[in-house]
Formats: sequence, C-alpha cells, structure tokens
Amino acid sequence: MNAHSPLIPVLAMAVTLGACAPDKAELAQADLSPLSVHVIQAETTTSFKTIEVYGVVHPARQASLSSRVMGPVVAVSTWAGATVSKGQSLIEIQPETSKGQVAQAEGALAQARAALALAERNLNRYENLHAEKAASEVELDMARMQHDQAKGAVDQASGAVHTAKTVAGEAAVTAPFAARVVERLVEVGDMAAPGRPLIRLESLEGRRLWLSVREADIGRLELDQSIPVTLDSRADNGAIEGTVVEIVPSADPATHTFTVKIDLGSVDVPSGISGRATIPGDAVERIIIPATAVHSRGGLEIVVVQAVDSSARTRAVTTGSEMPDGQVEILSGIKPGDFVVIDAPGAVADGTPLEVSS
Repeated sequence: MNAHSPLIPVLAMAVTLGACAPDKAELAQADLSPLSVHVIQAETTTSFKTIEVYGVVHPARQASLSSRVMGPVVAVSTWAGATVSKGQSLIEIQPETSKGQVAQAEGALAQARAALALAERNLNRYENLHAEKAASEVELDMARMQHDQAKGAVDQASGAVHTAKTVAGEAAVTAPFAARVVERLVEVGDMAAPGRPLIRLESLEGRRLWLSVREADIGRLELDQSIPVTLDSRADNGAIEGTVVEIVPSADPATHTFTVKIDLGSVDVPSGISGRATIPGDAVERIIIPATAVHSRGGLEIVVVQAVDSSARTRAVTTGSEMPDGQVEILSGIKPGDFVVIDAPGAVADGTPLEVSS
C-alpha cells in the first residue's frame, strides 16, 4: 500500500481539475455571437398540384402539294426555308400533254355541237311532216330522242373541256396560302405524276403545341381553356399563355394518350420543337416556404429553424417544386408550426443564439 500511496494525491488533483473544467459545448456556445434574423412559422396551405404534359409544336396549316398533270418538271422556283405568298408559282411541269388534252376535248365539243345542230334541223323537219300527217308518231319520237342525245353530248363535251383546262392549269403548282417551304421533293427533270408529293409547306402564322395527355388527365381539359406553355429551346420567351382549340376524342391504342392541340397565338417558332404545358391537378395540402430559406451544404438541402430556446437548429429537408413567386415546396424535414429562418447567411452552427427582428 505504501508503494502506491503517492498516486492518491495525483488522482485526487485530476478529479478536482476535471470537475472544475467547463464543458466543451458550453465553451463553443459561449463563443457564438447572436445572429439577427427574420423567421416565419411554417403552415400548410391548400393548392392545386400541377401536372406537366409534353408535346411537339406543329404549324396551324400544312400541305403536301402534288399535281394531276403527268410530265417532266421544267422549273422549280423555290427552296427549303423560302417564304412564299398565296398563289405564287412554285413548280412548272411541261405543259404539252395537258395542252393536247385540252385540244382533244375542244375538238369533241365541236363535233357534239355539229351533231346537235343536225339533230335540231331533223327534229324540225319531222315536226312539220307530222303536222301534215306525213310522218308517224314513232318517227317524231325518234327525232326527239336523237335531239336530246345530241344536246346531252354537248353538255358532256363542255364538261370535258372545263376539266381539261383545269388540269392544264395545274401544270404550274402554286402555293394555296402564305407559307414557308419545309421540303422540296422534286428537281428539274424529275417526272411529276398524279398523287406524287412535290413540295411540303407550312403556314407562316399560327403554331400549335400537340400534347399527349394521359387518359386519367384528359378530363381536366376543355375547349377554350387557358394553359401556360413553356418551349424547351425558347426558354427566353418565358411562359406562353396557350388556348385549347381541339381535343381529339379517341385515344392512341398504343400509348393510351389523347392528343390535345394548344394554340400558341402569334408566337413564331419552328415546328418540331418540344414544349411543356402545365395543367391543374388535384388539391393538396403542402408546406411552402421562401426559397431563400433553403441552403445547400455537402450535397444536402438545409433549413435553419428557431428552437424553443431561441437558438438555431439545422434541418435536412427535401424540396419539391419551385413556385413562380420565389417559394418552394418542402416535402420532408419541416412540420407545421416550426419557425423557419428565411434570411440566414447560410447553414449556421447549431446552438447559435438568434435575435428575431420584427
């Protein structure tokens, strides 16, 4: 025992010093300076959940032009990307064939008119003979029938002439409306034939976003409804107010989606680009706080809250959608009634005293 007795005073001194030493947390808290902040109390609000629907921009009008005239193409006066006016000549087809058809139709009309003139004279002669009892009823009826047949042949030949001239007029393919050339499908020397597309056009004015809407959401839309639209490649345009102009009543059997067409008004953008529309969903309760209250640290999203003792506490949160007014949805980490610091300089240390400004 005597051999170990010198250790007893040393241990007693260590215990005494340990008891007198302040706690490290107390020292750290004593070094924290008060932070002047503003706080808000988190509350649940009822709002409508938004549903994003994707689609593609189409022109209001589009056309693939062809000709009923068969023949080689002799001139092409436009190109892809060109702007054309209504009635402007775009493609010319060699007109010899159509001119020959017009000549044939006009020749047939002349023959029909000559036959009608002969039938009229013959009918007059038989009417006179029948009045003098020199011709029978049967002979008079035959003369009348021949006259009527000749008159019908004239009408038929006149229609053939009109048709031939109409077809001949299509030797020059013209724009049916003011448009932009999307694709030129023919070159000089190519053979044009009825039904073969020669050029594709889309209207200059009017763009529509064709949405693919799930069958579960189609009931949320109606004609003339205003829908906010965002074009992915034209984010500088911001949100565009579109209008529902058409709802296709049948669904695509492969995707089970409905096509809804949104008129974009006077917006001038290329067709084929993608866009998104936001439609209202179901009413939900959620917590919304200013986006300035959310800080990023180490890959986490942090919010500073005021504890019961008016000191700071950090909470890891999960955020949802951002609102246009600078608010953000909190999915987890904050509960109703929490006092959230909205202007903290960052993720402050736990235990920092908070001085709440009014």
